[in-house]
Amino acid sequence: MAERKITDWLPTTRKEAELRGWEELDVVIFSGDAYVDHPSFGAAVIGRLLEAEGLRVAIVPQPNWQDDLRDFKKMGRPRLFFGISAGCMDSMVNKYTAAKRFRSEDAYSPNGKHSMRPEYATIVYSEILKKLYPDSAVIIGGIEASMRRFTHYDYWQDCLRKSILVDSKADVLVYGMGEQPIISLAKAMKESLSASGAEYITAQEARRISQGTRQTGYLAGKKDFAFDSENDKMLAPHSECLKSKEKQAANFLAIEKESNRVNAKRIIQETEEGFVVVNPPFPTMTTEQLDHSFDLPYTRLPHPKYKGKHIPAYEMIKHSVNIHRGCFGGCAFCTISAHQGKFIVNRSQESILREVKAITEMEDFRGYLSDLGGPSANMYMMKGKNTELCSKCSRPSCIQPKICPNLNIDHSPLLEIYRKVDAMPKVKKSFIGSGVRYDMLLHKTGDSKVDASTAEYTEELIKNHVSGRLKVAPEHTSDSVLKLMRKPPFKLFHEFKRVFDNMNSRYSLRQQIIPYFISSHPGSTLESMAELAAETRQLNFRLEQVQDFTPTPMTMATEMYYTGINPETGEKVYSAHSMKEKDSQRKFFFWYKPEERKEISRILRSMHRPDLMKKLGV
Repeated sequence: MAERKITDWLPTTRKEAELRGWEELDVVIFSGDAYVDHPSFGAAVIGRLLEAEGLRVAIVPQPNWQDDLRDFKKMGRPRLFFGISAGCMDSMVNKYTAAKRFRSEDAYSPNGKHSMRPEYATIVYSEILKKLYPDSAVIIGGIEASMRRFTHYDYWQDCLRKSILVDSKADVLVYGMGEQPIISLAKAMKESLSASGAEYITAQEARRISQGTRQTGYLAGKKDFAFDSENDKMLAPHSECLKSKEKQAANFLAIEKESNRVNAKRIIQETEEGFVVVNPPFPTMTTEQLDHSFDLPYTRLPHPKYKGKHIPAYEMIKHSVNIHRGCFGGCAFCTISAHQGKFIVNRSQESILREVKAITEMEDFRGYLSDLGGPSANMYMMKGKNTELCSKCSRPSCIQPKICPNLNIDHSPLLEIYRKVDAMPKVKKSFIGSGVRYDMLLHKTGDSKVDASTAEYTEELIKNHVSGRLKVAPEHTSDSVLKLMRKPPFKLFHEFKRVFDNMNSRYSLRQQIIPYFISSHPGSTLESMAELAAETRQLNFRLEQVQDFTPTPMTMATEMYYTGINPETGEKVYSAHSMKEKDSQRKFFFWYKPEERKEISRILRSMHRPDLMKKLGV
């Protein structure tokens, strides 16, 4: 690979901008993550897209918010707007575990260092920029802004918070995957400057432009706001949600339904400061649009400023390829499907193969691709057969409680991609590191061609694409908990494990299936966790891939945790709230550890479950 120049990256300093011959900038992006110029990192994607529109864009990664704020001043005021993202994760999820302790590392910071971003980074960055440049346009986006766009429960403060638009004082919010709205906003701003002859876009003008832009939110004054009863959905005000958990639960259900409609309404919520107005999303991106986003001139490398340091998240994905966006699984606890949406947008084979070729030319590539996947491994090219039916549907999941008969789950396109990638020079093997939806692999549609493709895919996957361990996510063994999670019954895991074991035996493979489980999810009790431990022990698992449920903003599971209500049914739902309860549930994952067995025995005696004591040998 040819040696790179500093100008191959988007500028991060004034000097780097000057090397490009830029005296002023159109857009300055502030990110809570280190700057990795790669299509898996949001700031790089938005920066490269705007660059492709002819704009002069700079990125300020992980600015210091605790000194004289020189990082916020060094690039000056941009002509169009300041963009802000907390990073690829919500900054609080990034920093703290479910036990509210510091995580062992920040995967998106150099050397995993913890102190590189503030808590509630979107709010902190926005407040600073609004103080330094009061009349500049500030646009917030990324998963933190997206999932906090309305009244939401914040686990770390244990309270309901207003829309992040209010707390951040930003002018515009972009939610979901931001390519389409940010390009639309930038084009409208350029046109505004051209028409007015002004030097800069003002905050007021940015808010005006956002009113006519899909997939954006803004704060409207109470006096001049007009409600359209036919095209708008009015939520319960923030003040009423503080008093009524039922109203908060109803709000969430309304937001989720509109988010999963082809033709969604504008959603509005009243706060003391004004009306939070969130416009409907753009139509799902086309393959051509997604290809364009992935085919931009990324270096695929961290910025040279990090030389000699490693960025853990980059190390994990640098030899992987994302082949689609979106997930129609609709898992109750998942922010990815809520942020990306349930409609799948696919990259073309040509775009995927171009990226694989670029990876094979990297100096440290040794012939092994770590993943050809997406939010879920096996949803590429899948969508509703009759789009008219899809346009009338607001289900958050196409596969729960049952797989929709209108869903095309033909796995042939995936097989074709896998085989074309594996046939490429320099590729020894491609692994599937994304989670596999085994319920889809076991489903019989009655269409002989589709069912044959699924069986062939299952064999191809297990025989040729497992790096010794295949990740699947049953999440729990209790069917009542799984129903709340929007996951399939555990009997399907048993069935898939039989298929996996038989395939391994047939081809003399020594591979493991690695199941993921969650403790303390709403609906999960100590007893159901004890039963999980007993059942997984009978399956000869010593669980490793486990996590304690973390309530993250604006997911179904978090609403159940906070309100104690299932928003879909109105039924009461138990959740473990105290750290003692959560710790007790988590212990059952580790029944095989000597230091946990005494406490597990005590808990089971108090439950009067000698049968489980016997099954766990405690």
